[in-house]
Amino acid sequence: MLLAIDAGNTNITIGVYEGKELKDSFRITTKIPRTSDEYSITIMELLNNAGIDKTKITGTIIASVVPNIMHSLTGSIIKSFEHTPLIVGPGIKTGIRIDTPNPREIGPDRIVDCVAAYEIYGGPILVLDFGTATTYDLVEKDGRFTVGITAPGIRISAKALWEDTAKLPEIEIVKPRSILANETISSMQAGLMYGQIGQTEYIINQVKKETGYDDLKVVATGGLGRLISNETDTIDEYNAQLTLDGLRILYDKNR
Repeated sequence: MLLAIDAGNTNITIGVYEGKELKDSFRITTKIPRTSDEYSITIMELLNNAGIDKTKITGTIIASVVPNIMHSLTGSIIKSFEHTPLIVGPGIKTGIRIDTPNPREIGPDRIVDCVAAYEIYGGPILVLDFGTATTYDLVEKDGRFTVGITAPGIRISAKALWEDTAKLPEIEIVKPRSILANETISSMQAGLMYGQIGQTEYIINQVKKETGYDDLKVVATGGLGRLISNETDTIDEYNAQLTLDGLRILYDKNR
């Protein structure tokens, strides 16, 4: 079995694969500082609760955008499973080419998403990830990563509203019944949700216009991706496990 770990700014997502099948997945928060022993205990408890035998885990791959957790996280894998994890980074075989002025600037999470999208759907394809940031990445028909657009995620925007204004409360991020809001909470929800939908549609349409790809496939993933995908026809498909599938594909390419 393969342990696939996506360490993002908000959550660490862990998937367990048997062959190409995702057997189970788990999320833990990133922002709680943990030692390697604490990571080991947490991961082992998650596996035990899911009925997964740790001795069947024969490989691990990690993509992380949070450098300061990697020493403890990597140490926990070595200690718990007695193997060194494969880390997504420079030198790893991906099957796509980063055709940008500075390829090392592209985050490993974005590379993983693009590898999965290109492998599953082909190109040209625009990959949206609604995470801490909202990213839009273009992979050409020949497998070149050529465009990356980065915007604040919905939660970042929401947090800015209630942390930087004295009287605005913390709210649930949902779409209100109407954009015609008449009180504080629905007013914030309308601005956040309709604003994100509008941004998403505009960026997708502008990418199509400037590239000339009228039939561009658009795939979304990430925490709030389903919520946005359900509200716009510009997104063709939502794939919740795109990142984990990308990690599995990368592991298979490099083992």
